[in-house]
Amino acid sequence: MFRSIRGRLFLLFLTCMTVILILVSFMYYTRALSIIHSKISDIAEKNISQTAGLFDLLLEGYNSVTKSLNGNYELTRLLQENSSNPSVSVINERWITNIIGAAYYSRKEIVGIHIITNSGKVYSYEKQFAGVIDINYAQTEWYNKLKASSGNMVWLGMYSSSPINTLQQDRVFVFGRQLYDLTDYKSIGIIVIETDPTPISDALSNVSISPGTNVFIMGAEGQVIASNGGQEDKEPVLTNLPRPTNEQAIIVDDKSDQLIVAAKTALADWTIYGLTPKGDFSAEINQTRMYLFMVLLVLIALSTAVASLVSKTIASPLKLLIREMKKVEMGNFKGSVNVNSFDEINSLVSSFNRMVLRMDELIERIKISSVSEKNAQLQALQSQVNPHFLYNTLDMIYWMLDEKGNERLSRVVLSLSQMFRYSSNWEEASQTTLRQELEQIRHYLNIIESRLEDRVQTEIHVDEMWLDVILPKVTIQPIIENAVKYGLEPLGIPCKLQVSAEQHDHELHIQIVDNGMGMEEETLRQVKASLQTNSDFILESTHRSRRGIGLRNVHARIHMMFGGAYGVRIESEKGVGTTVIVVLPIPLQGGTWR
Repeated sequence: MFRSIRGRLFLLFLTCMTVILILVSFMYYTRALSIIHSKISDIAEKNISQTAGLFDLLLEGYNSVTKSLNGNYELTRLLQENSSNPSVSVINERWITNIIGAAYYSRKEIVGIHIITNSGKVYSYEKQFAGVIDINYAQTEWYNKLKASSGNMVWLGMYSSSPINTLQQDRVFVFGRQLYDLTDYKSIGIIVIETDPTPISDALSNVSISPGTNVFIMGAEGQVIASNGGQEDKEPVLTNLPRPTNEQAIIVDDKSDQLIVAAKTALADWTIYGLTPKGDFSAEINQTRMYLFMVLLVLIALSTAVASLVSKTIASPLKLLIREMKKVEMGNFKGSVNVNSFDEINSLVSSFNRMVLRMDELIERIKISSVSEKNAQLQALQSQVNPHFLYNTLDMIYWMLDEKGNERLSRVVLSLSQMFRYSSNWEEASQTTLRQELEQIRHYLNIIESRLEDRVQTEIHVDEMWLDVILPKVTIQPIIENAVKYGLEPLGIPCKLQVSAEQHDHELHIQIVDNGMGMEEETLRQVKASLQTNSDFILESTHRSRRGIGLRNVHARIHMMFGGAYGVRIESEKGVGTTVIVVLPIPLQGGTWR
């Protein structure tokens, strides 16, 4: 099946269209996947950056509350005052409670504020169960952390219940610091603040980009401060996670099976992590992949139908054409093919019909031309007799004049005979050597000098090394003829004509110089212009004057033989003379220029 043109066209079209569809689909899917991953990464990066900013604002507010209490001179004075008078002690405790209450109501998320002095006194302000304190607080980890600090804020983290009030079972976020007497910078106790963890949970939820996202706040020592699941006591898988080097750095890592984003807070040495399994945001990609696969199957089915239709449309007229070509092969040139298909096939069929018709006409012409060719051969053989008859006649005149002693006229006839033999002998095409050309020039000068009665003195200075240079036949003679006819003869006085050859780079310049009448500027411009249009020489020569035809003829033949860089150049000045330069290429000799 696939050896026929229809089968191969079907296979070719189907393969090409299927490959293109698969490549386009793959590129589209890859690009869409890359864009989705890039946008998710950008969203995650922006979310965690905003979350870090929210935490910085939140912690800064909490830090301000502790600073306001530590910087309250009245509070630090009252905490250090030990009065033996019970009434004064009650008044002092009331003042301390009022100061703590003012700080308590400064932020609505504060659950409780506790101050424990170094002497063991406890002052608390909270919504419920006030004054119920764990009597073993001095042995707790949080208390020891606060006592070991040097006045900096200590972020204790998230607790499932209050670490101080044993009756408070709600989740709280705890932080605190040591209280100092700012006068002598002496520690007077610690302050512990418990807050509602909702603002922290809300901030953490901002990092989530899917339901499966796990968000953690990791402390400087690797402990979990808070998480979006509220499971701070459990050890999450946070080993070998990248950590930002500074507060401005944000890490986005999607090289593993989950998308990891991380950022640091400026106030606390915390690192916020967001861990999102890639499977959470690939569900939509899977749907896109399935949709793209279904579309690809439909397009391949359509491609199969289109390939079958196109192959049939192309193959049917070609079968008709092949059948008709077999008839032509058998010698039947009278048939024709009529189809209505693509423009190219219609053009091919039309060309075939014209070709068959022309072949039929050419066969008839060949029959006729074979007879005409024989007649032309007879005429060519006959035409060879005429030059020989003229050569013999000129030779006979030369001998007759020589016998009568008319040496001058016999020399003219001999030169004319030699020139005629040279110009009519085209057995070696149209080219000759400079040596042969100069020999014919001497014959021509014999005739000119005889006719002008020695009024023209000729000098030829050409080095022996240039005599084998190739040039078109009858190149120099028309130039000398123009020089004599239009430059020297009208003067009627003895004149001089010089022929020389010089090398210029890789060109040979043959100069024909006369000291004749020269040309007017307008005449020189017209002659130069005619040399520029040598390609139209044959058409133009019938509409111009005879003057300059020889130069254009020589220029055109040099152009045709060597190219546009070579030809004839002319310079002239009225009353001074004319210089014509024939520019020819110098051939390579032994791989180098002469």
